[in-house]
Amino acid sequence: MTAGPEEQPGLTTLARGLSAPKGFVDASLAAPVPGTIRLLGGIPAPEALPVEAIRRASAQLWPDADAAVACLQYSPAHGSAALRDWIAKREGVDPSRIVVTNGGMHGLALAVLTVVERGATVAVDDPVFPGFLWALEVSTKRILPVPVLADGFDVEHLARQLAAGARIAAAYTVPDFHNPAQVSLSAPKRRALVDLAERYGFYVIVDNPYRELRFAGQDQGVAVFNQSDRAIHVNTFTKTLGPGWRVGWLVLPDHLVDPVIRLRNRLDVHTSSVTQAIVERLLTDDAQWFDRIVRSATALYRERAGVLIAALREQLPGALQVVAPEGGLFLWPRLTDDAVDPAALFQRAAARGVIYQPGEFFAADPGLRSSTRHLRFAYSDRTPEELREAVRRLALAF
Repeated sequence: MTAGPEEQPGLTTLARGLSAPKGFVDASLAAPVPGTIRLLGGIPAPEALPVEAIRRASAQLWPDADAAVACLQYSPAHGSAALRDWIAKREGVDPSRIVVTNGGMHGLALAVLTVVERGATVAVDDPVFPGFLWALEVSTKRILPVPVLADGFDVEHLARQLAAGARIAAAYTVPDFHNPAQVSLSAPKRRALVDLAERYGFYVIVDNPYRELRFAGQDQGVAVFNQSDRAIHVNTFTKTLGPGWRVGWLVLPDHLVDPVIRLRNRLDVHTSSVTQAIVERLLTDDAQWFDRIVRSATALYRERAGVLIAALREQLPGALQVVAPEGGLFLWPRLTDDAVDPAALFQRAAARGVIYQPGEFFAADPGLRSSTRHLRFAYSDRTPEELREAVRRLALAF
């Protein structure tokens, strides 16, 4: 017989019914001078957002009286049945394991509150997406940084730490087109990470918002995560249909579904019925529609990544070590000249009207300084002309 949530190892006291602490919000950077080109956010290109299709789907909803009334009422905490069915088919799992969330950050917070006890240690990418550290602070600030290599999260490093006696509640990684490091976790490492989790009894929190945005290379697959009872797979429509929807999802092991739903009933109850209804129509009225939207977007991002790399190589030859991404929204070049001060370069670039994220912003452990000599450029929402001009200004800063 399956144990109840109170008996399940690794479930936090919050998942068992206590109230959740308040979250907090990161402050955004402001443009330092008028006309600044911002290479900051991993957000969809305006041209990639399906505005006309959304307008049609919204207009079709309200004349349908039954559908309109239904979407103005409460909906199940798990999410709408049709939307969960669509997601489940893409994930290759039973719909009962899908919980619709208010975007990716909500999914991360639910995962943390469910499986990370207060004060526990969590292994995290280094460099790391800072938003996960913000979500993690609702339970703990104790982290074990794990280097991100050319093939992703250093599973062997984590294995050595565990063999030496380290104990963790969870391991967090972005497996596809890592933010910020742009790399993807290799298929053997995916299997090895899940094997470690099953051996040592921790959970893998898989943050995968860029998964659909592949424009080169080989898909490493997600089945190994979705088939494990030690993996929580977090995804979102933020990077494809737009962040304003605040619609994402969790793929959960069977034994975590009820604890997550009980926790959710004490927090936000459910995702907006209206937004779910519109997204559901977009995805289900035409079975091929979402794939067409993604193909169009990835073609755009392939072009912009290529423009940015070509401009860097032309205007700053040898100044940055650049690896072409296979997908996603970011470039993670490294300064090759140790005489260049990254902080001073950032200030000079800002004064010339281009800003980006300094690598140190993503350091899991600032003392390790592993990211200091990197720069993160977000190219997705900038035109080719803006990207070329941004590099021209960066060259002046050099």
